[in-house]
Amino acid sequence: MQSIDDVRHALLAKVVTSDNPRDILKAAEIKALYSKLVTLDPSERGAYGKAVNDLKVALEAAIVAREAALDDETVQSLDVTAPWDVNTGPVGLLPTEQGTQHPLTKELEVVIDIFTRMGFAAIESRQIDDDFHMFETLNFPKDHPARDGYDTFRTEEDFIPPAHTSTMQHRILKDGKAKLEAGGQIASVSYGRVFRNEDVDATHEHTFYQCEGVFVSETATLADMLGTLQAFFEAYYGQTLKIKTQPAYFPFVEPGLEFVIEKPAALGGKTGEWLEMLGCGMIHPNVLRAAEIDPAKYQGFAWGGGIERLVMLKYGIEDLRYFESGKLAFLRKFVS
Repeated sequence: MQSIDDVRHALLAKVVTSDNPRDILKAAEIKALYSKLVTLDPSERGAYGKAVNDLKVALEAAIVAREAALDDETVQSLDVTAPWDVNTGPVGLLPTEQGTQHPLTKELEVVIDIFTRMGFAAIESRQIDDDFHMFETLNFPKDHPARDGYDTFRTEEDFIPPAHTSTMQHRILKDGKAKLEAGGQIASVSYGRVFRNEDVDATHEHTFYQCEGVFVSETATLADMLGTLQAFFEAYYGQTLKIKTQPAYFPFVEPGLEFVIEKPAALGGKTGEWLEMLGCGMIHPNVLRAAEIDPAKYQGFAWGGGIERLVMLKYGIEDLRYFESGKLAFLRKFVS
């Protein structure tokens, strides 16, 4: 059997040339040294065991150094200012597949297309806003729990990453007031990312997408809203659907409702199975007054819901986290 010094020299020599240096810790020579340990006289085991451990420490240090050297060998410079072809040859790390739209982007475009064909203007929501547009103009009481920092993100300057696309509602109403007073109507949808202080799990995310609609005229009714939403969901899921509503509370509408559809057959639905899809209702008079629109003359309706929920139901996706996971196997399923 080789001595400890002989094993040390032999294995250290292997480390400096190995492409997988950590495998050397499993070498047969080391196992043989440990096997010999149990055969020694107890008086010799202490010194012998220490020598074997010293050998492993030396190997570990050499392995770390070798791994660092291998990393340096694989790092290649990429000139981000150079033309594409300058970087293609020596680097060899550039993507070989053409990029595609994210599934949420594709489906959001479908949603917007349906509403714009129905006559609604489409406006992208903001990524940062203030308390005035987020709460005050939407009839949120001063002590409403949604204003609490445990529910809504806030910056140190007290700006708010919007928790709903309703943050655009006051702007839409203000911008449309002149058209309304000229005998027209306000018809807009706003869409974009929203942010909430949520614990992430299969059905909750702190960052997700919403789409909200606002319609105001002299004659708008609850029946108009129900017809609009039914037409949207039938277009999105590609089939005739039964609908119903159930009472709900939202500060910016009165009455407030949850809009429910019969589960589409395309989603495995059967007669009598229902899905709650979004919140909606007639715009609260205080919201109209905040935009200087006379609620005695004009009335309207609004609704809002999440895009991820639509897509998950449409494609049978069981975990909301897949959308932000970066898993190529999941994303490739949506490449057309």
